[in-house]
Amino acid sequence: MIVRPKTRGFICITAHPEGCAAHVEQWAGYIRKQGPIANAPKRVLVVGSSTGYGLASRVTAAFGGGAATFGVYFEKPSEPDRLGTAGYYNTLAFERSARAAGLYAKGINGDAFSDAVKQQTIERIREDLGQIDLMVYSLASPRRTDPKTGAVAKSVLKPLGETYTSKTVDTDKWTVNPVSIEPATEQEVTDTVSVMGGEDWQMWVDALQSAGVLAPGFTTVAYSYIGPDLTWAVYRNGTIGRAKEHLEKTGHDLDARLKSMGGRAFVSVNKALVTQASSAIPVVPLYISLLYRVMKERGLHEGCIEQIRRLFGRLYEQSPTPLDAEGRIRVDDWEMKPDVQKAVQDLWPQVTTETLQQLADTAGYREEFLKLFGFGLPGIDYEKETEPHVVE
Repeated sequence: MIVRPKTRGFICITAHPEGCAAHVEQWAGYIRKQGPIANAPKRVLVVGSSTGYGLASRVTAAFGGGAATFGVYFEKPSEPDRLGTAGYYNTLAFERSARAAGLYAKGINGDAFSDAVKQQTIERIREDLGQIDLMVYSLASPRRTDPKTGAVAKSVLKPLGETYTSKTVDTDKWTVNPVSIEPATEQEVTDTVSVMGGEDWQMWVDALQSAGVLAPGFTTVAYSYIGPDLTWAVYRNGTIGRAKEHLEKTGHDLDARLKSMGGRAFVSVNKALVTQASSAIPVVPLYISLLYRVMKERGLHEGCIEQIRRLFGRLYEQSPTPLDAEGRIRVDDWEMKPDVQKAVQDLWPQVTTETLQQLADTAGYREEFLKLFGFGLPGIDYEKETEPHVVE
């Protein structure tokens, strides 16, 4: 079939198999070009490994450090007459490429929140790798079923305390519109923390440690975001912010516990980027499109793969790993430079539907968004028939 992008709101409901593979290869090529990562981990588990920062972590570990990688992801496979998700195609492409390079690359497609997937992962690690040196926790999900109680929690993107009014961009029509978001209830806050906080991260580490599959000197890292004043009310001071605070507390607790085995736990605060998750957050896409313009003008722009290569440098090539006052790794440091933030803040009141194309990097935003689903990659003939059903 001929596969073209079909967008619905903040998501693209089609994915191009060959384009996704080309995107993975583009990332792998970048990592190879940067040269080997000194002291890199050799056995790596990535929970949430099929898109965005999680996929970039797997690519970096494999092609920058020669690591054996095991991925946990939840994606819809292709069928003979039906497309799979981008994450499904990404994973197959990555594993094919890694194996061609002589690297171990396997995974499980299932619910990472479940006890069953944790146990299956442990069994595979035991059989194939023995132990792991690094676990990256990069899970992004709108809901979670508690493995102990069976209760289903759904995350929400809401402010706390009072209604938040600002402006956002409709990335289908590229119009700037006012947005008002009602404050979250206490139950919504609790549910969002359950889905996006640190409880499941801790459950993974608990299960892995109890099973004896953590190598001496084991490191684990989870990903977070803080953001600027412009998104503060809906992000850091909203339901997601509460979840991220819980994640960071979990990181400190895990770090203290892992010290006895020479281990470490970190939260890495990463840059705002176009991902499937960020596209869903009101206000954030408009901020990102302005940020991209400002950072590109200054030669500071990075995508997922550049961010994660820099993170691995902090984790393994710098000793001790540089941390902020709260004990976090900050690879959002270029985004949060005062001159960058001032430039974005100066643009913010000027941006309207009429000035959007002039002031913001809408082309860059759309390009990065479509790349997530395998579109717009060089060397791919998008007018040509492609086989939707891809298997190992």
